[in-house]
Formats: sequence, C-alpha cells, structure tokens
Amino acid sequence: AGKKILLSGGGKCNFTNLDISAENYLSGNPHFCKSALKRYTQWDFINLVNEHNIPYHERLHGQLFCNNSAKDILNMLLKECEHYGVNIQLNTEITAVSKSTGNRFDIALTENTVRSKSLVIATGGLSFPTMGASPFGYQIAEQFGINMMPVSAALVPFTLHKHEKARFSPLSGIAVDALVAYKEQSFRENILFTHRGLSGPAILQISSYWKPGTFIDINLLADVDLVALITQQRDEQPRLHVKNLLNQFLPKRLVTTLLEKSLLDSTLQNLSKLQIVDIAQAIQHWKIKPNGTEGYRTAEVTLGGVDCHELSSKTMESNKIAGLYFIGEVVDVTGWLGGYNFQWAWSSGWCAGQYV
Repeated sequence: AGKKILLSGGGKCNFTNLDISAENYLSGNPHFCKSALKRYTQWDFINLVNEHNIPYHERLHGQLFCNNSAKDILNMLLKECEHYGVNIQLNTEITAVSKSTGNRFDIALTENTVRSKSLVIATGGLSFPTMGASPFGYQIAEQFGINMMPVSAALVPFTLHKHEKARFSPLSGIAVDALVAYKEQSFRENILFTHRGLSGPAILQISSYWKPGTFIDINLLADVDLVALITQQRDEQPRLHVKNLLNQFLPKRLVTTLLEKSLLDSTLQNLSKLQIVDIAQAIQHWKIKPNGTEGYRTAEVTLGGVDCHELSSKTMESNKIAGLYFIGEVVDVTGWLGGYNFQWAWSSGWCAGQYV
C-alpha cells in the first residue's frame, strides 16, 4: 500500500504546503477546488501529522517534508485506516463495475463480487506506469457517461529538438537559478540541463502550462539589469572581455554555449549598443521551443481527468450517478509542484468521506 507515497519527495514525502489556494491549481473549472481546500485545509492535515508525532521541516516556498521518511506518512494513514476498520485488499484485479438494482454497485473481483452503496474512485492518473498507474478511473467515468477533460503529462521534463539537444546536452548536470515564463505564468527556481533536454523545478512547473509547438522564455539572470551592468562595466573596465564578465554570474560552459565566440572574446569597449542588447536578450530572454516532454514515465502528475462540472464540489459525488465519487488526481484538478497535489488528495478525499 502507498507505493507512490513512499516514492514522493525523494523518499521524504512533500505532504502539503503552508500556502494553499485555488491559484496553485489548474482545472477546466478553476473554482471547483475552493470548497474542498477550505473545508479540509493544510492545517487540518498538519494537525493529524502532529497528533502522530511525525517530525517534519519546511523547505523553500512553504513545502513541508518528513524529517525521516515518507514511511511516516504512510504508517500514519495505515493506522488511521486500522482505527476505523478499513479493509485494505492488495493485489486484487477489478474485472468489472456495474450499478445493480437497489441503487448498489457490484464490483467484480477475480475471486468474488463486492456490493456497496457507494463507490469512490481514487485511482490517480497515468503518471509512473511502473508503479501501477492505469486509465482505470477514466474508464469508469466513461462507462457511466461522465465527461472527461483531455489528459497529458504534467510536472514533467522537456525534451529538445535534435539540433538543440546536440547543442545543450554537453551541459548535462548543470543547474542554474532562472525565471521561466510561458505567456502570463512564470516560476523562479532552478533549471537543470539533462542529456535529453531541460528539467528542474522551474521547468516542471511551467510544463503544466506549456502547449506543444510553442516557446518558453528563460531569464538566467533575473536579478540583474544586464544592459545597464554591461554599459557600466564598459566605462569602468573597458578592456574586460565579455566572457570574463558573464562568467562571474553563470557557469562558463553555459555562457560559451549561449553566445558566439567572437562576441565572448570581445572586450567591453568594442561592444556596440546593439550588441549589448543582443547579449542581454540571449541570457535574459532565451526563447526555446521544446520538442515535447518525457511523458508519463517521469511525470509527477497527470493534467486533466474527470470533468469537475460533472461533480459536486461539496461531496465529490457524480451529478449523474448517485453514490459514485471521484477524488484526487483522477479529477481535473492539477496542483503545482510542492505538496499541492497531496493536499488536493487529502481535501477531496475528506469531503467524499463525509458522505459515503
């Protein structure tokens, strides 16, 4: 039980965030998640963690991680299940689900059939297929005529086109602070160069917003007015080479890859105003068009899912099928990186739990 929990946060489980709001989520119905997040908050889950005496710490951007291991969160949840008499049945295939007479559900298993008045689908998305991810929840929704929003990999590394992959793959392993933007959305955190493309927190975040065939904009020196800096240094140190100035701020190999050698070898005194602007553009408005993403194999979450317009925001119950509930990642609510998706799981699960 809980294999994906054990995998999360590098084994430390980023179980929630101190700052949770609807703005941290993507959905075709952006108001849908507000009710659940307000009724079962991050503070409610933190209180549960405290009741079980689990030590944790805060990292950047309000992210909360276990001090010891994700096993602490899993064991807490298993203890809560035990306390309430939950029967967990692992390694069991569901072969069919149907609505029977008397407004009950028949869940056909390999060995027997289970009958219930309520059925909660908490099967997640398509991310990490090696951990057992499947489209089962989506298939149940479609079986009962519930609308689905298109799904895609999210919080996922980018791959690059062949010529840019050849250009940037030698930088594999280099991480730099950057402001990554797509249209009106931006994130400031590290980006990481890989053998296949770009990764790191800022890239994962923006991947949830990116549309195939479009560019992202990367600012590698977000705290510097580079045009003003070069102009000033040209007056103060006219014989300083461009590369020596830029190497003070960025890894040498990155600078060499982004700019032409003739420009890097030039002294500041020989730069024209246009060349200064060109340097600033290359570093602070580096536009790159990803070839695609690494897909569900490495994606943290799945974007899209069961249409929120089909569900009650109060109970998570289907508007069409009485007793059928959808919670967590299977629903078209996708959080940012940083504990937001776990909090949506806790909040939506709690709401359904008040009514089943």
